[in-house]
Amino acid sequence: MPTACRAAAVLVLAASLSAGASGDLVKLRSGASIAGTILKQTDRSVWIDIGQDVVQLDMEQVDAVERADAGTALKADASQLFSTAKDLPTLPPKELAKSLGPAVIKVSSPGGLGSGVIISPDGYAITNAHVIQGERALRATTWVRQPDGSLKRTDIDDVEIEAVNNALDLALIKLKSPDGRPFPVAPVEANDALDAGQRVFAIGNPLGLERTLTEGVVSVPAMQLDGRTYIQTDTPINPGNSGGPLFNMRGEVVGITNMKITLGENVGFAIPARHVKEFVRHREAFAFDRNNPNSGHFYHQAPPRAQPGAPGELEDGSSRPAPTSGK
Repeated sequence: MPTACRAAAVLVLAASLSAGASGDLVKLRSGASIAGTILKQTDRSVWIDIGQDVVQLDMEQVDAVERADAGTALKADASQLFSTAKDLPTLPPKELAKSLGPAVIKVSSPGGLGSGVIISPDGYAITNAHVIQGERALRATTWVRQPDGSLKRTDIDDVEIEAVNNALDLALIKLKSPDGRPFPVAPVEANDALDAGQRVFAIGNPLGLERTLTEGVVSVPAMQLDGRTYIQTDTPINPGNSGGPLFNMRGEVVGITNMKITLGENVGFAIPARHVKEFVRHREAFAFDRNNPNSGHFYHQAPPRAQPGAPGELEDGSSRPAPTSGK
């Protein structure tokens, strides 16, 4: 029996089972639901064991997937502030955006705006250093999930700068919860494995257009620019995306978007997750000091040579040490 026909045939049975069954639940766009155990899920299909059969569904038919073990794969480490996850399923961006969207924030200052991502339930978030450079009065805009599933836009003015690394263009900020509840977080990729052609997507606020999702692939996993390593991606990135997360199809933060080539066609760059994790682990070395806003390791460009060519001392040998007699 074709997959589509088989799926249609079990809808009546599945609907009757879903009321009393425990486990995973797949909600279809038609309004029906299928309860059972999800055996496998990708961004294109989901396989669910309903007891009598295993049904394969096209993700285009699916409205939502509710897993019984949702959230159990998230592993937080208070000493590191960020969380990693294990055995996350591959999902389409539309599904991931529902759970990850509230962890993405807008960071505003008198000088402009950018994006950020919350990595700790206590309100720690990552953004770009250039988003907050020279600013003190910061505002974070969050979208809080409501009981009915809607998102409530909330502005938070109590934002503290915790650490800044200008060399990597990263900043750690902390938001104070307006209602005392923990913040939703996005997990950071644990194994730092990226391949050219791998699908990724970004959520941010390009040109102030809030909660915009753009999708693309990894063009180059490790592009060297000015002595630093970046993820090159064709995911559309624009001013306002800076500081926002670049996700893989498991919903893990693989990078922090920070720049693009203006005259290029979808040539954007993100700071790899491994740099983000190292920055957070060693945040005390980059602790923000109001009296010295350029604190942290910031290497200035070497002064240019006054005249072209090698120094005269190297050409005439006058800088060589005098020979010794050997006595």
